[in-house]
Amino acid sequence: MSTTGTDVLVIGAGPTGLLLAGDLATAGIDVTLVERRPQGLGNMTRAFGVHARTLEQLDARGLADELLATGTTLTTARLFGRLDLDMTRLPTRFNHLLVTPQYEVERLLERRAVAAGVTFRYGTELRGLRQDADGATAELTDADGTPLTLRARYLVGTDGVRSSVRTALGLPFPGRSVIRSIVLADVRLAEEPADSFSVSGSGDTFAFLAPFGDGWYRVMGWTRTRQVADSEPVDLDEVREIARLALGTDYGMHDARWISRFHSDERQAPAYRVGRAFLAGDAAHVHSPAGGQGMNTGLQDAANLSWKLIAVLRGEAPDPEALLDSYQSERHPVGAMVLRSSGTIVRLAMAHTPLTRAARSLAARFLNAVPRASARAMSMISGLGISYAPAPGTGRPSGRRAPDVPLREGRLYELLRRGEFVLIAPEGADPALPTTAPVTPKHLVRATWPDPSKEAVVLVRPDGYVHWARQ
Repeated sequence: MSTTGTDVLVIGAGPTGLLLAGDLATAGIDVTLVERRPQGLGNMTRAFGVHARTLEQLDARGLADELLATGTTLTTARLFGRLDLDMTRLPTRFNHLLVTPQYEVERLLERRAVAAGVTFRYGTELRGLRQDADGATAELTDADGTPLTLRARYLVGTDGVRSSVRTALGLPFPGRSVIRSIVLADVRLAEEPADSFSVSGSGDTFAFLAPFGDGWYRVMGWTRTRQVADSEPVDLDEVREIARLALGTDYGMHDARWISRFHSDERQAPAYRVGRAFLAGDAAHVHSPAGGQGMNTGLQDAANLSWKLIAVLRGEAPDPEALLDSYQSERHPVGAMVLRSSGTIVRLAMAHTPLTRAARSLAARFLNAVPRASARAMSMISGLGISYAPAPGTGRPSGRRAPDVPLREGRLYELLRRGEFVLIAPEGADPALPTTAPVTPKHLVRATWPDPSKEAVVLVRPDGYVHWARQ
């Protein structure tokens, strides 16, 4: 049995693990990424939507514009045939939903991770995990069945809903199955829908339809009258029938390139950190696909955790344990919020009693009539409205998302591509960093306001949230 070492061991090479590993390696951290799939075997993905806040995170890594070219952008969405959501009002340059397959996101993140020097181990599975005060030791089986021990200072499980890391840590995954026998298909249509993005239901059936932008459409459907196991075969006729019942037409669906049946759980681990091990993405939380927030939440988990690990491993965090604990305190409530919001959407879509259908109609009328409420809902689903508690010793706007403001040196999110804190100050000012900031001048990007009358000083975290501000 061979033994090797690394700074951070990441288990799971989906989008969450790839973004995390790429961030760490770009900062000079030694990273090993373990994936049980063989190299080149794609992930059969259900994710297809990239929300505004995730696009901002990808912009901060120089990937957003390239990803936009792979899909189509939707600026409006119609839910239940009566609720219209206008994404053009979102306060971001990405005021839309990008519809693109998950494998396109993975392709860009994998390329970045490889270029940054991440060590990949495909066909490798976690068999055991133990921790001590200095690190974590993973017992692995390599691609050819050879046992391998890998020692790391920190370990992150990004290995999905059946996470071997979560199991090894002894963490429960409480929750329940919220909806069974959902069918998914990528199809071509003979007729173009009037609405580019539609979700609707008929009481016992609901369906969702959105374009990829290259002639293919993703359709998702469910019917109360056919509740079968995931292993039961599904064909295009079943998908067409569900679409006709829910949407009034199947738009002439044909040439399906992929069809699948699955069930959806609502579950969340009680802890995202156990000692030197962390959970992120579906390993930490899983929920209904309604709202398209799953992959997005995982990517933002990774963006939150990566800079904290970097600061600790560089020795720049004044209180390393408190900084690492803040991953739990910041991201666990977000996971709980996503479970609530996605669960509400799917339950409204499944409404079949007169009372629940009336509640859905009332909610739609309210959101259509009250723009502020509609904007709030879109802000949370898009991720733009998510904020964290102020850092110790600070007050608001600490913890809030930093907008992509223009600076003399370029847009803020262009400067964040360096993976460091950004200190924005008036020209000629040399403000001292707060003592609680987990950064040193060596790893600080300095920027100036284009307006000479602006006197605020703002320290922005690498994940695009305000750490500290002085007005």
